[in-house]
Amino acid sequence: MKDLSPRTEIATLGEFGLIDRLTHGITPRHDTTILGIGDDAAAIRHSADRLTLVTTDLLLEGVHFDLTYTPLKHLGYKTAVVNFSDIYAMNGRPTQLLVALGLSKRFAVEDIEAIYDGIRHACDVYGVDLVGGDTSASLTGLTLSATCIGDVPSDRIVRRDGAHDTDLICVSGDLGAAYMGLQLLEREKRVFRGESDFAPDFAGREYLLERQLRPEARRDIIDSLTEADLLPTAMIDISDGLASELLHIATRSHVGCRIYEDRLPIDYQTAVMAEEFNMNLATAALNGGDDHELLFTLPLSVYDRAERLPGVRIIGHITRPEQGCILVGRDGGEVPLQAQGWQGR
Repeated sequence: MKDLSPRTEIATLGEFGLIDRLTHGITPRHDTTILGIGDDAAAIRHSADRLTLVTTDLLLEGVHFDLTYTPLKHLGYKTAVVNFSDIYAMNGRPTQLLVALGLSKRFAVEDIEAIYDGIRHACDVYGVDLVGGDTSASLTGLTLSATCIGDVPSDRIVRRDGAHDTDLICVSGDLGAAYMGLQLLEREKRVFRGESDFAPDFAGREYLLERQLRPEARRDIIDSLTEADLLPTAMIDISDGLASELLHIATRSHVGCRIYEDRLPIDYQTAVMAEEFNMNLATAALNGGDDHELLFTLPLSVYDRAERLPGVRIIGHITRPEQGCILVGRDGGEVPLQAQGWQGR
């Protein structure tokens, strides 16, 4: 008998609405579960003064990567690094990694070795042990799933829900480069389809490609915060775009925020590429995603030390919740921040 009950399209909820719906009412059963769903990583107590961090990511061919222009070794490296970034976003250190692969028949042993070369290289760079995983046949292409385990002192863990009114909003690195690298790769792919003898034009845009194909996790920022004796009140990894991630912090912390367009850190290559694509630069910086920078808040009282952090820009401040989440434009005009993460396909 046909089921005539109403069905909800995933796109009507979006990524964040879907997560909220699926996880509503889930509560930990064990005292050792310190932090469950809703942050960059779960936190589990394994001793009186330390917590184990656990995070997982899924990468699907055709959704998260395109093998037309993604080298398999780079894909392996990126798979590991995006997991490491989630651990750093909790102010922790990644220690172990497990990787599972779903493989279709078109992949040879050498292809899988290339993926693992990238994974192993990332583990070497970041001092992480590759400790296991799984492989399975796939009918739909290549799937990679990675789970990272990390460690943090229990009094140093940073969550998304600790931001307070007047806190400084800080971001590492620069924004929008990974997204513009993706736009460049997609453009050259479209041109390639129409030419038999084709050489892609990437000259002078190497930084954008590196940000998209081979990102790095910001271990150096965690080191700098530790050396400066600074503990963020809230922190998150920027994978879905600055606007989405800042709204996560605001929602979980029950606060508002104001950020300033002229304070957004943007690389020169990103600006040139956005102009070439006739694309709004602020939109690329706010919503592009895949930057894997760290967005965090610090008390106003440490402004001088925060301003001296290498590779970090103060872009705004936290406000009371009734003031909303606002982007202040270069002309002084104000517009509400809107999340534009994954919305389904």
